[in-house]
Parts: sequence; structure tokens; C-alpha cells
Amino acid sequence: MRITLVGSRHFGVTTFNMLRQHGVDIVRVVVHDGEDRLAATAKAAGIEVVVQADPKFVAASEIADNTDLIVTAHSHARVTREALAAARLGGIGYHPSLLPRHRGIAAVEWTIREGDPIAGGTVYHLADRMDAGAIAAQEWVFVKKGESARELWERALAPLGYKLLAEVIDYARTYKNLPAKPQDEQFATKAPALSDAKH
Repeated sequence: MRITLVGSRHFGVTTFNMLRQHGVDIVRVVVHDGEDRLAATAKAAGIEVVVQADPKFVAASEIADNTDLIVTAHSHARVTREALAAARLGGIGYHPSLLPRHRGIAAVEWTIREGDPIAGGTVYHLADRMDAGAIAAQEWVFVKKGESARELWERALAPLGYKLLAEVIDYARTYKNLPAKPQDEQFATKAPALSDAKH
């Protein structure tokens, strides 16, 4: 299983480490910033790093040849249709909500702001519309009373992301395709960046 990983920051690094322990072949890492810690981690492991020409998009030329699957981990760039077509199985990403609820950049903050008693994570197919592709895996968790977005992310949603990504990659390795269940648009909500959100 040859993977091109697109990502950044701590979640990108921990996903990189999880994938390597999982016995898949990370053939290239794509980052929006060459100084990012994911870039440094990949270079230290001897894996090719490519910096996106446009931080908003991942182009087909930035995907490694013979990639089976694109995995995104803390990337806010849109993987273009041509880039997805360059990978045998397309691409997947992890979103820290029960999609289609809380589509957008601030899903965990909106989970807390809306007072949701239950949160969750979704591994979904990358598609033209942000966070709108078919669901490959999904699982819910309880939200603790008084928990902050960061606490919820660190306690439950980040670990859930690694688990679900690993499950979907195992499925892809075994069956040579990805599970796919369309999102129910009637339940879609938006989670745009909050002006007071701390990043």
C-alpha cells in the first residue's frame, strides 16, 4: 500500500508515525510549509517532501507516482479532482465530527459551542466539496461536561482519528477498495472558523 500523506503539525506527525508502524509505504509527504514539523519528521525518516505550489490546493503533480491512496492529516488544502485521480483509490481524510454535522474548519469548537452531548470522528472520501465525500468509517464519543474543544480533541477525537484511519487503511489493503456510505445532506451543518477560536 503506497500512500502520499498530505498534512501538517502535530496530527500530521502522529498520523505519519501511525502509518509507518502500520506497515504501509509512505512514498511522499506533501506540506504547505517546508518548515512544518511534519516536513522535518519525513526528511529525518528519508521520505521525499514536496511543498505545495499553492497552499490552498494539492495538484496532481504533487502526488507521488503509483500512489494507492492519499491520506490527509491536518490539511486545509483542497485535493484537486486531478490529484485524486492520480491515486488508485483516491483519498481519505479524518474530520473530528459526526459528518455531515459540523462541516468546516472549527468542528470541535462548534461541537462545544452547540452543547452537543455526543461528538465523534469520521474518515471520509476526499471530494470536490469540503468534508462532503462518502463516509468510510465513523464512531461517536461522549462529550464531558465543561470540556474545552482542546480537551475533547486531545482526550478522544485525535486518538479516534488514528484508530479509524488505521481501520480504513486495513480494509483498503484487504479488499482493494474503500467502504463508502453517502452523507445525508438533510443533516449537514456548517462549522466555519470562529473569530475567538484559539489555534
